[in-house]
Amino acid sequence: MSQRQTLPVLPLRGTVMFPGITAPIAAGRPGTLRAIETALKGDRLVFAVAQRDNAEEPTSDILFTTGVIARIGQVQRGLGGVQLLLQGEQRATALQYAEQDGHLTAVIVPAEEMTPLDLKDPAFTALHKEARERAAELGEKRGLPEEVVHQVLDSVEDAGRFADLVAGYIELTVPEKQGLLETLSVEERLRRVLVHVQRQIGLLEAQEDIKSQVQEELGERQREMFLREQLKAIQKELGDDDSSKEITELREKLSKLELPKEARAEVERELGRLERAGRESMEAQVIRTYLEWIAELPWSKRSDDHLELARAGEILNEDHYGLKDVKDRVLEFLAVRQLRAQQVAAEVATTGEFPVSKLKGDSTDATPALGSNGEDRQITDTREAKARAMARGPILLFNGPPGVGKTSIAKSIARALGREYVRVALGGARDEADIRGHRRTYVGAMPGRIVQGMKQAGTKNPVFLLDEVDKLGTSYQGDPSSALLEVLDPAQNDSFTDHYLGVPFDLSEVLFIATSNFIQNIPGPLLDRMEVVEFSGYTEREKAEIAKTYLVPRQLEESGLASRDLVFTDEAVMKVISEYTRESGVRQLERQLGAVARKVARRVAMGDTATIEDKVISADEVRDLLGRPKVHPERAAEHDEVGISTGMYYTPMGGDIMFVEASIRRGGSRTRPTDDEEQVRVGPISLILTGQLGDVMKESARAALTYATNNAEVLGIPADRVASASEAHIHVPAGAIPKDGPSAGIAIATALVSEMSNRKVRRDVSMTGEITLRGRVLPIGGVKEKVLGAHRAGIREVIIPKANEADLEDVPEEVRQQLTFHPVETLRDVLKIALVDSQAAAAVAELMGV
Repeated sequence: MSQRQTLPVLPLRGTVMFPGITAPIAAGRPGTLRAIETALKGDRLVFAVAQRDNAEEPTSDILFTTGVIARIGQVQRGLGGVQLLLQGEQRATALQYAEQDGHLTAVIVPAEEMTPLDLKDPAFTALHKEARERAAELGEKRGLPEEVVHQVLDSVEDAGRFADLVAGYIELTVPEKQGLLETLSVEERLRRVLVHVQRQIGLLEAQEDIKSQVQEELGERQREMFLREQLKAIQKELGDDDSSKEITELREKLSKLELPKEARAEVERELGRLERAGRESMEAQVIRTYLEWIAELPWSKRSDDHLELARAGEILNEDHYGLKDVKDRVLEFLAVRQLRAQQVAAEVATTGEFPVSKLKGDSTDATPALGSNGEDRQITDTREAKARAMARGPILLFNGPPGVGKTSIAKSIARALGREYVRVALGGARDEADIRGHRRTYVGAMPGRIVQGMKQAGTKNPVFLLDEVDKLGTSYQGDPSSALLEVLDPAQNDSFTDHYLGVPFDLSEVLFIATSNFIQNIPGPLLDRMEVVEFSGYTEREKAEIAKTYLVPRQLEESGLASRDLVFTDEAVMKVISEYTRESGVRQLERQLGAVARKVARRVAMGDTATIEDKVISADEVRDLLGRPKVHPERAAEHDEVGISTGMYYTPMGGDIMFVEASIRRGGSRTRPTDDEEQVRVGPISLILTGQLGDVMKESARAALTYATNNAEVLGIPADRVASASEAHIHVPAGAIPKDGPSAGIAIATALVSEMSNRKVRRDVSMTGEITLRGRVLPIGGVKEKVLGAHRAGIREVIIPKANEADLEDVPEEVRQQLTFHPVETLRDVLKIALVDSQAAAAVAELMGV
């Protein structure tokens, strides 16, 4: 038997064959079936050897070298393969594996056992006897009849065969069984088997103890829970519990995080609770979700800042047209941070540390910011110092009408800094938990949007955009704007505590930027923490440039027309701007250009190429494609009229002109006002106001009428016309739209004086300003937007308060050159400009032959 022989190889998955053991084997792999057929044609011998893993196609690399020469007994064939009885005969060692006729063969040499020198040695005899007794005990504890156990064990006298018999039937892993098979020393193999048997007995005893403990704790009504607890306890003792592996992986992941002391203590406490909780329990799921949130937050990961001011300016110009003032403020904002970061980094490099308290922002508290242990923490990492310095300083609030580029400017800042960009929409948030999160006691609790945004960013120093902060609401569930106070305060946000996390999280390296449309809707304490950067509307020329540079190419690309080389003429773009959109931004403009592109794409897809034969879309084609104009903006009046003046107003959608009409009723009884009218008596004249005017605008009308009647002689109003007036009616068209504000004061006064003196108001002059009872003209807001709206409407001369003259610097140069501005201090100055001189008008008419 010591000679070499070549046998077919029977690879075994998940088991090991021992000599003297007969075991059923299921075979279905093609190579294995061919090896069995080869053995059946010969002496029915195979080399049964275990695989190192469970690979589907066995190769010589994954087979152990020690196996068993086995004989095939009964064979039963089926559709899925064959079932056979395999009897191990002798250990053998493979010298070489080879592939032959589609299956593996092995050149083997039988392995001789190393028996003891003296079989009657007391130590060996005692070892053999102890192994038999423990094996019998194990069989009985497993529930086998005592007679069967002793019959099987007594049938084997040889110590080596007995060790192989026990090794074949106890529950061991493949590597452990293979180790016993490769142990040629009978005494050593017997000792190892005894150790495994004793371990199995201890496991069964532990199982019995666990079972008794569980039965004591649980009653009959909790039988299902008892079964689950028993299964969990057994798996824990065996060491193959999947949940324990998950907990181990989670623990390793959390151990790699650089957590603060408080967070580390909380994590360890929750890990302990998770290990004690049942895997299927609701508590375990809640704890696991919490720990996964902790593991996924960027506690120490930060991105490197690569700020070059020149490159930042290029990025802003690439992404946005116009907005010069905004770009200048953003570049100043970035320049300060760049220099501050360089200064801090240089100090850290020189001294090796930098106190955190110097990076705490502009807090008015005289007490220095200290760490949790009462000491000022020193920064030694240059990257951390730079990141904190970059985040320090005022938080910018971009305020302006929709569609003017507030959100995209923030994205450009992130690109210029090389940081991650996160946007959180706060519009409609009415619950404090939206910011701070829910406490874990609630079902379905989640962190707030701040922590969710930090998880999304993946770094602790992103550019964080708080969009639409003016649309935060309040309810009985709290005020989310108050929760933002801690987030936006540089002196506090290094220890921001989300209710769900329950531990401080450092937000001091985050660069926060906020946006809004209505700054008056932001609470004072929140607004105080931010520096406002105003975004005004675009001029028509700026919109045209934006459309040609950005919007038209993008819409042609999205409509599949990029390869057609289509061109919008300047007239076509201006027609879309003036007749199909009414906004300060460019969102509606992009939608209308997209509508044109889609309609052209439809015609092209249907084979109608006449639309784009010349590859030019003209203004006439825009009319054909979009239909009738959708917007009818106010235009300057065609003629000078009595009692009608032109005012200006501003909304978040931009500026425009409005007409103020005045009519005087003379003699007779006064009319009774309707529900929509308001009648006020001013001296002998009653005043009716219509057009959905607000309280402030009504007060301006009363002040204007009082001034006009009290100063009639100075204003050139005949005394008989004042005496005969019984009722003054002020109306502002577009009655469905509410109107308010003091800036229409001089327009109302001009219309009244014109009607009372029967002098015409110039149609090419618009005006804005608040009026007092003494006729003074006070400053107002929104000058730039109002001037742009007047320019669009065809106005050529604008009257503004003298105090607003400096605001004209904000008006684009091209608009200033086309308009004439009249700064005034009193209503007399206004009337000199706005009212038509009757003598001069008659002279002009005579000169023209009218």
